Amino acid sequence: MYRNFRIVPNIIFGRGAFNQLDDVIKHKRTSSESYFVFVVDDAFTGQPLESRIPLKGRDLLLRVNVDDEPKTTYIDALVKQIRTYHFEKPVGVVGIGGGSTMDIAKAVSLMLNNPGSSADYQGWDLIKFPAVYHVAVPTLAGTGAEISRTAILTGPEKKLGINSDFTLYDQILLDPDLIAGVPKEQWFYTGMDCYIHDVESLQGTFINEFSRAYGEKSLDLCRQVFLQDHPDRDDKLMMASYFGGMSIAYSQVGACHALSYGLSYVLGIHHGIGCCIAFDYLDEIYPEGVAEFRQMMARHDISLPRNLTKGLDQAAMEKMVTTALGLVPLWQNCLGPDWADIMTRERTMELYTRM
Repeated sequence: MYRNFRIVPNIIFGRGAFNQLDDVIKHKRTSSESYFVFVVDDAFTGQPLESRIPLKGRDLLLRVNVDDEPKTTYIDALVKQIRTYHFEKPVGVVGIGGGSTMDIAKAVSLMLNNPGSSADYQGWDLIKFPAVYHVAVPTLAGTGAEISRTAILTGPEKKLGINSDFTLYDQILLDPDLIAGVPKEQWFYTGMDCYIHDVESLQGTFINEFSRAYGEKSLDLCRQVFLQDHPDRDDKLMMASYFGGMSIAYSQVGACHALSYGLSYVLGIHHGIGCCIAFDYLDEIYPEGVAEFRQMMARHDISLPRNLTKGLDQAAMEKMVTTALGLVPLWQNCLGPDWADIMTRERTMELYTRM
Protein backbone atom coordinates (compact mmCIF):
# COMPACT_ATOMS: atom_id res chain seq x y z
CA MET A 1 0.00 0.00 0.00
CA TYR A 2 1.22 3.48 -0.86
CA ARG A 3 0.80 6.22 1.71
CA ASN A 4 -1.55 9.02 0.71
CA PHE A 5 0.91 11.86 1.07
CA ARG A 6 -0.38 15.18 2.38
CA ILE A 7 1.59 18.41 1.87
CA VAL A 8 1.30 22.02 3.03
CA PRO A 9 -1.38 23.49 0.75
CA ASN A 10 -0.38 27.16 0.74
CA ILE A 11 3.10 28.61 0.27
CA ILE A 12 4.41 32.13 -0.23
CA PHE A 13 8.08 32.62 -1.11
CA GLY A 14 10.05 35.81 -1.65
CA ARG A 15 11.98 38.60 -0.03
CA GLY A 16 9.68 40.91 1.88
CA ALA A 17 6.90 38.29 1.98
CA PHE A 18 6.56 38.76 5.76
CA ASN A 19 4.79 42.03 5.00
CA GLN A 20 1.89 40.00 3.57
CA LEU A 21 1.24 38.01 6.76
CA ASP A 22 -1.72 40.17 7.79
CA ASP A 23 -3.40 39.67 4.41
CA VAL A 24 -2.70 35.93 4.51
CA ILE A 25 -4.46 35.31 7.82
CA LYS A 26 -7.24 37.90 7.78
CA HIS A 27 -9.76 35.47 6.26
CA LYS A 28 -9.81 33.68 9.62
CA ARG A 29 -10.83 36.81 11.51
CA THR A 30 -14.55 36.25 11.12
CA SER A 31 -15.70 38.33 14.11
CA SER A 32 -14.48 40.94 16.56
CA GLU A 33 -13.89 38.11 19.06
CA SER A 34 -11.58 36.19 16.71
CA TYR A 35 -7.97 36.16 17.80
CA PHE A 36 -4.63 34.67 16.79
CA VAL A 37 -1.82 33.38 18.95
CA PHE A 38 1.60 34.40 17.67
CA VAL A 39 4.20 31.95 18.99
CA VAL A 40 7.48 33.87 18.75
CA ASP A 41 11.04 33.02 19.77
CA ASP A 42 11.83 35.26 22.75
CA ALA A 43 15.14 36.13 21.08
CA PHE A 44 13.09 38.66 19.08
CA THR A 45 11.81 40.46 22.19
CA GLY A 46 12.21 44.19 21.56
CA GLN A 47 13.71 43.54 18.12
CA PRO A 48 12.43 45.10 14.86
CA LEU A 49 10.83 41.85 13.70
CA GLU A 50 8.55 41.74 16.75
CA SER A 51 7.24 45.21 16.00
CA ARG A 52 6.25 44.04 12.49
CA ILE A 53 3.93 41.28 13.74
CA PRO A 54 0.36 42.21 12.70
CA LEU A 55 -1.26 42.04 16.15
CA LYS A 56 -4.91 43.05 16.30
CA GLY A 57 -7.65 43.16 18.92
CA ARG A 58 -7.45 40.21 21.30
CA ASP A 59 -4.39 38.64 19.65
CA LEU A 60 -1.94 36.99 22.05
CA LEU A 61 1.81 37.44 21.62
CA LEU A 62 3.23 34.27 23.17
CA ARG A 63 6.98 34.57 23.57
CA VAL A 64 8.63 31.15 23.90
CA ASN A 65 12.08 30.15 25.06
CA VAL A 66 14.05 27.63 23.00
CA ASP A 67 17.29 27.57 24.98
CA ASP A 68 16.31 23.96 25.59
CA GLU A 69 14.59 21.79 23.00
CA PRO A 70 10.78 21.74 23.39
CA LYS A 71 9.45 19.50 26.15
CA THR A 72 5.98 18.03 26.41
CA THR A 73 5.56 19.71 29.80
CA TYR A 74 6.32 23.09 28.18
CA ILE A 75 3.73 22.49 25.45
CA ASP A 76 1.13 21.54 28.03
CA ALA A 77 1.87 24.70 30.04
CA LEU A 78 1.55 26.91 26.94
CA VAL A 79 -1.77 25.33 25.99
CA LYS A 80 -3.04 25.92 29.53
CA GLN A 81 -1.91 29.56 29.28
CA ILE A 82 -3.89 30.04 26.07
CA ARG A 83 -7.01 28.40 27.51
CA THR A 84 -6.72 30.65 30.58
CA TYR A 85 -6.29 33.71 28.37
CA HIS A 86 -9.68 33.32 26.68
CA PHE A 87 -12.60 30.91 27.01
CA GLU A 88 -12.75 30.51 23.23
CA LYS A 89 -10.02 28.87 21.19
CA PRO A 90 -7.95 31.05 18.86
CA VAL A 91 -8.82 30.95 15.18
CA GLY A 92 -5.18 30.36 14.37
CA VAL A 93 -1.61 29.96 15.58
CA VAL A 94 1.38 31.57 13.85
CA GLY A 95 4.88 30.26 14.60
CA ILE A 96 7.73 32.74 14.04
CA GLY A 97 11.26 31.49 14.66
CA GLY A 98 13.55 28.53 14.07
CA GLY A 99 12.77 24.84 14.01
CA SER A 100 12.04 24.54 17.73
CA THR A 101 9.65 27.49 17.67
CA MET A 102 7.85 26.02 14.67
CA ASP A 103 7.61 22.66 16.44
CA ILE A 104 6.13 24.40 19.48
CA ALA A 105 3.56 26.17 17.32
CA LYS A 106 2.63 22.89 15.63
CA ALA A 107 2.26 21.06 18.94
CA VAL A 108 0.23 23.88 20.54
CA SER A 109 -2.15 24.03 17.57
CA LEU A 110 -2.68 20.27 17.83
CA MET A 111 -3.21 20.19 21.58
CA LEU A 112 -5.81 22.96 21.48
CA ASN A 113 -8.05 20.42 19.73
CA ASN A 114 -6.91 17.17 21.36
CA PRO A 115 -7.36 16.08 25.01
CA GLY A 116 -4.67 15.06 27.46
CA SER A 117 -0.94 15.73 27.42
CA SER A 118 1.21 16.19 24.35
CA ALA A 119 3.26 13.25 25.66
CA ASP A 120 0.29 11.01 24.86
CA TYR A 121 0.80 11.66 21.15
CA GLN A 122 4.53 11.07 20.75
CA GLY A 123 4.64 8.51 17.98
CA TRP A 124 3.09 7.90 14.59
CA ASP A 125 -0.51 8.85 13.71
CA LEU A 126 -1.85 9.04 17.27
CA ILE A 127 -3.55 12.43 16.87
CA LYS A 128 -7.35 12.10 16.57
CA PHE A 129 -8.56 15.62 15.72
CA PRO A 130 -7.19 18.24 13.30
CA ALA A 131 -5.18 21.14 14.67
CA VAL A 132 -6.45 24.68 14.67
CA TYR A 133 -5.34 26.66 11.62
CA HIS A 134 -1.58 27.21 11.86
CA VAL A 135 1.01 29.17 9.90
CA ALA A 136 4.83 28.91 9.82
CA VAL A 137 7.20 31.84 9.35
CA PRO A 138 10.74 30.41 9.61
CA THR A 139 13.57 32.74 10.61
CA LEU A 140 16.16 29.97 10.17
CA ALA A 141 16.49 27.53 7.29
CA GLY A 142 17.47 23.88 7.35
CA THR A 143 15.33 21.92 9.75
CA GLY A 144 12.48 21.39 7.31
CA ALA A 145 10.07 21.98 10.22
CA GLU A 146 8.01 24.27 8.02
CA ILE A 147 7.08 21.40 5.70
CA SER A 148 7.27 18.29 7.90
CA ARG A 149 4.49 16.27 9.54
CA THR A 150 6.49 16.09 12.78
CA ALA A 151 6.69 18.23 15.91
CA ILE A 152 9.79 17.01 17.75
CA LEU A 153 9.35 16.95 21.54
CA THR A 154 11.21 15.63 24.55
CA GLY A 155 8.84 13.77 26.85
CA PRO A 156 9.23 12.20 30.27
CA GLU A 157 10.21 8.85 28.74
CA LYS A 158 11.55 9.63 25.26
CA LYS A 159 12.42 12.19 22.65
CA LEU A 160 10.02 11.56 19.78
CA GLY A 161 7.91 13.63 17.45
CA ILE A 162 4.18 13.97 17.13
CA ASN A 163 4.05 12.47 13.64
CA SER A 164 0.71 13.09 11.95
CA ASP A 165 -0.82 14.53 8.78
CA PHE A 166 -2.63 16.91 11.15
CA THR A 167 0.74 18.31 12.25
CA LEU A 168 1.41 19.85 8.83
CA TYR A 169 1.06 23.60 8.58
CA ASP A 170 -1.86 25.07 6.65
CA GLN A 171 0.32 27.89 5.34
CA ILE A 172 4.02 28.64 5.20
CA LEU A 173 5.57 32.01 4.47
CA LEU A 174 9.20 31.83 3.30
CA ASP A 175 10.98 35.19 3.42
CA PRO A 176 14.76 34.93 2.89
CA ASP A 177 15.21 38.39 4.40
CA LEU A 178 14.33 36.93 7.80
CA ILE A 179 17.38 34.65 7.96
CA ALA A 180 19.93 37.38 7.15
CA GLY A 181 22.36 38.06 9.99
CA VAL A 182 21.94 34.73 11.80
CA PRO A 183 25.12 33.88 13.79
CA LYS A 184 27.49 31.72 11.73
CA GLU A 185 27.44 28.65 13.96
CA GLN A 186 23.64 28.62 14.24
CA TRP A 187 23.31 29.14 10.47
CA PHE A 188 25.73 26.28 9.81
CA TYR A 189 24.28 23.74 12.25
CA THR A 190 20.72 24.36 11.07
CA GLY A 191 21.78 24.17 7.44
CA MET A 192 23.59 20.90 8.07
CA ASP A 193 20.35 19.41 9.38
CA CYS A 194 19.07 19.90 5.83
CA TYR A 195 22.23 18.49 4.23
CA ILE A 196 22.05 15.41 6.46
CA HIS A 197 18.34 14.96 5.66
CA ASP A 198 19.36 14.72 2.01
CA VAL A 199 22.20 12.26 2.54
CA GLU A 200 20.09 9.99 4.74
CA SER A 201 17.13 10.06 2.37
CA LEU A 202 19.13 9.51 -0.82
CA GLN A 203 21.17 6.63 0.64
CA GLY A 204 18.28 5.02 2.51
CA THR A 205 16.51 1.80 1.63
CA PHE A 206 13.16 3.66 1.47
CA ILE A 207 14.34 5.83 -1.44
CA ASN A 208 11.96 6.35 -4.36
CA GLU A 209 11.84 8.74 -7.29
CA PHE A 210 9.56 11.15 -5.44
CA SER A 211 12.07 11.52 -2.60
CA ARG A 212 15.07 11.39 -4.93
CA ALA A 213 13.82 14.31 -7.03
CA TYR A 214 13.49 16.59 -4.00
CA GLY A 215 16.59 15.26 -2.23
CA GLU A 216 18.92 15.70 -5.18
CA LYS A 217 17.82 19.29 -5.74
CA SER A 218 18.14 20.08 -2.04
CA LEU A 219 21.61 18.55 -1.95
CA ASP A 220 22.67 20.63 -4.95
CA LEU A 221 21.43 23.80 -3.26
CA CYS A 222 23.26 22.89 -0.03
CA ARG A 223 26.49 22.51 -1.99
CA GLN A 224 25.97 25.93 -3.57
CA VAL A 225 25.37 27.46 -0.14
CA PHE A 226 28.15 25.77 1.84
CA LEU A 227 30.86 25.12 -0.78
CA GLN A 228 30.44 28.13 -3.09
CA ASP A 229 29.80 31.86 -2.84
CA HIS A 230 26.40 33.16 -3.92
CA PRO A 231 24.79 36.52 -3.07
CA ASP A 232 21.40 34.81 -2.86
CA ARG A 233 22.54 32.05 -0.52
CA ASP A 234 19.68 32.71 1.92
CA ASP A 235 17.14 32.16 -0.84
CA LYS A 236 18.91 28.95 -1.84
CA LEU A 237 19.10 27.64 1.73
CA MET A 238 15.44 28.37 2.37
CA MET A 239 14.47 26.34 -0.69
CA ALA A 240 16.97 23.60 0.19
CA SER A 241 15.21 23.29 3.56
CA TYR A 242 11.82 23.01 1.87
CA PHE A 243 12.99 20.41 -0.66
CA GLY A 244 14.90 18.47 2.01
CA GLY A 245 11.78 18.28 4.15
CA MET A 246 9.80 17.05 1.15
CA SER A 247 12.42 14.39 0.42
CA ILE A 248 12.24 12.77 3.86
CA ALA A 249 8.45 13.05 4.02
CA TYR A 250 8.00 10.16 1.60
CA SER A 251 11.11 8.29 2.72
CA GLN A 252 12.86 8.74 6.09
CA VAL A 253 16.00 9.99 7.82
CA GLY A 254 18.58 7.57 9.18
CA ALA A 255 21.38 6.74 11.59
CA CYS A 256 22.53 10.28 12.27
CA HIS A 257 19.12 11.51 13.35
CA ALA A 258 18.55 8.44 15.51
CA LEU A 259 21.85 9.00 17.32
CA SER A 260 21.24 12.74 17.67
CA TYR A 261 17.97 12.02 19.48
CA GLY A 262 19.92 10.13 22.13
CA LEU A 263 22.37 13.01 22.55
CA SER A 264 19.53 15.47 22.87
CA TYR A 265 17.46 13.40 25.29
CA VAL A 266 20.29 12.75 27.75
CA LEU A 267 22.56 15.77 27.29
CA GLY A 268 20.08 18.41 26.11
CA ILE A 269 22.06 19.11 22.96
CA HIS A 270 20.15 21.04 20.30
CA HIS A 271 19.09 19.12 17.25
CA GLY A 272 21.24 20.81 14.60
CA ILE A 273 24.54 20.60 16.43
CA GLY A 274 23.60 17.11 17.68
CA CYS A 275 23.21 15.95 14.09
CA CYS A 276 26.59 17.41 13.20
CA ILE A 277 28.29 15.71 16.16
CA ALA A 278 26.78 12.33 15.31
CA PHE A 279 27.35 12.61 11.55
CA ASP A 280 31.06 13.18 12.02
CA TYR A 281 31.35 9.61 13.42
CA LEU A 282 29.42 7.86 10.66
CA ASP A 283 32.13 7.39 8.02
CA GLU A 284 31.28 3.70 7.69
CA ILE A 285 27.65 4.36 6.83
CA TYR A 286 27.83 7.64 4.89
CA PRO A 287 31.48 7.89 3.71
CA GLU A 288 30.98 10.40 0.88
CA GLY A 289 28.55 12.53 2.84
CA VAL A 290 30.81 12.73 5.89
CA ALA A 291 33.82 13.64 3.75
CA GLU A 292 31.89 16.48 2.10
CA PHE A 293 30.49 17.60 5.44
CA ARG A 294 34.06 17.96 6.74
CA GLN A 295 34.91 20.11 3.71
CA MET A 296 31.99 22.35 4.60
CA MET A 297 33.15 22.58 8.22
CA ALA A 298 36.65 23.53 7.12
CA ARG A 299 35.39 26.17 4.66
CA HIS A 300 33.33 27.86 7.37
CA ASP A 301 35.84 27.34 10.21
CA ILE A 302 33.50 25.23 12.34
CA SER A 303 34.84 23.18 15.26
CA LEU A 304 32.59 20.59 16.85
CA PRO A 305 32.60 19.96 20.62
CA ARG A 306 34.33 16.74 21.66
CA ASN A 307 34.35 14.36 24.64
CA LEU A 308 30.68 15.03 25.35
CA THR A 309 30.01 11.58 26.78
CA LYS A 310 33.20 11.38 28.81
CA GLY A 311 32.35 10.92 32.46
CA LEU A 312 28.73 9.89 31.90
CA ASP A 313 27.64 7.01 34.08
CA GLN A 314 26.52 3.69 32.61
CA ALA A 315 22.83 4.43 33.16
CA ALA A 316 23.02 7.63 31.11
CA MET A 317 24.91 5.87 28.31
CA GLU A 318 22.36 3.06 28.26
CA LYS A 319 19.54 5.60 28.08
CA MET A 320 21.12 7.19 25.00
CA VAL A 321 21.46 3.81 23.32
CA THR A 322 17.87 2.87 24.14
CA THR A 323 16.60 6.22 22.80
CA ALA A 324 18.48 5.86 19.53
CA LEU A 325 17.57 2.23 18.90
CA GLY A 326 13.93 2.92 19.67
CA LEU A 327 13.60 4.87 16.42
CA VAL A 328 12.98 1.75 14.36
CA PRO A 329 11.83 3.38 11.06
CA LEU A 330 15.04 5.41 10.90
CA TRP A 331 17.22 2.31 11.25
CA GLN A 332 15.10 0.37 8.78
CA ASN A 333 15.63 3.12 6.24
CA CYS A 334 19.35 3.26 6.94
CA LEU A 335 20.26 -0.44 7.16
CA GLY A 336 17.26 -2.43 5.93
CA PRO A 337 15.01 -5.00 7.61
CA ASP A 338 17.95 -6.72 9.36
CA TRP A 339 19.14 -3.47 10.92
CA ALA A 340 19.08 -4.85 14.48
CA ASP A 341 21.71 -7.46 13.56
CA ILE A 342 23.93 -4.68 12.19
CA MET A 343 23.42 -1.82 14.65
CA THR A 344 23.66 -3.74 17.90
CA ARG A 345 23.59 -2.15 21.34
CA GLU A 346 27.34 -2.75 21.54
CA ARG A 347 28.03 -0.94 18.27
CA THR A 348 25.73 1.95 19.23
CA MET A 349 27.43 2.22 22.62
CA GLU A 350 30.83 2.31 20.91
CA LEU A 351 29.71 5.21 18.70
CA TYR A 352 28.47 7.20 21.70
CA THR A 353 31.63 6.45 23.63
CA ARG A 354 33.69 7.99 20.81
CA MET A 355 31.62 11.16 20.96
